[in-house]
Amino acid sequence: MASIVSPFSRTYRYLQYLAHEQPVIFFSCAMGLTGPVLALTVPSIRKKYFGYIPADPVPTTYPLPKRPRGQVTGYEDE
Repeated sequence: MASIVSPFSRTYRYLQYLAHEQPVIFFSCAMGLTGPVLALTVPSIRKKYFGYIPADPVPTTYPLPKRPRGQVTGYEDE
């Protein structure tokens, strides 16, 4: 059973060492671990509590008019 807990124990001890000896690296690791957690939780919190509605998607094509297209004249490139 100790072999299963051993990697977590060593990781905890290493983070404890970093917090005392090199706090910059410790806080960098802490911020790096909270990023994915926030990326998964913040959108649902914004939608549920703040009523956030995402913007309409930007159009990727120009809408064509609903009429027959006329023949282009006046440009004699032939």
